[in-house]
Amino acid sequence: DLAQVLNMEAITHAGLRIGVDPMGGAGIGFWQPVAERYGLRLDLVNPDIDPTFAFMTLDHDGKIRMDCSSPSAMARLIGLKDRYDIAWGNDCDADRHGIVTKSAGLLNPNHYLAATVWYLLQHRPGWGRDAAVGKTLVSSSMIDRVAQHLERRLAEVPVGFKWFVDGLLGGRYGFGGEESAGASCLRLDGTVWTTDKDGILLGLLAAEMTATLGRDPGEIYAELTDRFGAPVYERLDVPANRRQKAVLKQLSPGQVTATELAGEKITAKITHAPEGGAPIGGLKVVTANGWFAARPSGTEDVYKIYAESFVGPDHLAHLQQEARALIAAVFTAAAV
Repeated sequence: DLAQVLNMEAITHAGLRIGVDPMGGAGIGFWQPVAERYGLRLDLVNPDIDPTFAFMTLDHDGKIRMDCSSPSAMARLIGLKDRYDIAWGNDCDADRHGIVTKSAGLLNPNHYLAATVWYLLQHRPGWGRDAAVGKTLVSSSMIDRVAQHLERRLAEVPVGFKWFVDGLLGGRYGFGGEESAGASCLRLDGTVWTTDKDGILLGLLAAEMTATLGRDPGEIYAELTDRFGAPVYERLDVPANRRQKAVLKQLSPGQVTATELAGEKITAKITHAPEGGAPIGGLKVVTANGWFAARPSGTEDVYKIYAESFVGPDHLAHLQQEARALIAAVFTAAAV
């Protein structure tokens, strides 16, 4: 069925050298039959099965973590990047992806999502023009700029892949992706492929992009930054007690009195998703060249600040500083 969702013929004919790291997971037994079926020059760079995962490079905090978006966990494959035209890793259940390119090493998930949207909307003639681009509220606004340039509707939903299910099932969303490296898309004919994240699909899609365009996804993203700007994105954790998290989760736009953020006029204060109107469980504040979103953690005594600037690192730091001050003012007003 892969040929129903991907241009497998293009990948085969390009003769790409492909490296895949299944990270000791369910994909180990999948890739060799795929390589044989489609005549791919594909190496399984880590075929080991070990319940202790002792083969893994340690993550940034010294722990073993099967995170295919982490440069530390993916260090082995990154070190092999010049051996392959395109490479990728998947987590153990293969629903997430980490794309490794010659040009940029391990791609930030947001960067790959933007490059993917740019490519798919121009290479899927079987999709209707009304097939929307689905993204979570905390994913990069580069995706917004790409969708706007290509005159496609943007469907911005709360955090969680479940919010893409109905749109993908009904063919209303051509693509759905989240900042944590989970995504899926429709078949070539515009019908549903899966309503869950598919790391295998997103890995092979990187190969299709490279085969079709002669440029890898890292190079494609670099071209997008030349066209639309180069955003800087970061997530922070800020201490918060149970009462503060409850206030943040139930916040209304009227509780935010600020009219400017980091020197720019606030254009939107969002507590319900633009697509579907579901509560986002926090707040997103938007300006012309930046935004932040704040959401309470469900498991830790912190809230998370996601922020992005199209101006630069100093502006991002300013956004983060004012975001913390804005949320602190809300807590003070609520006496928590």
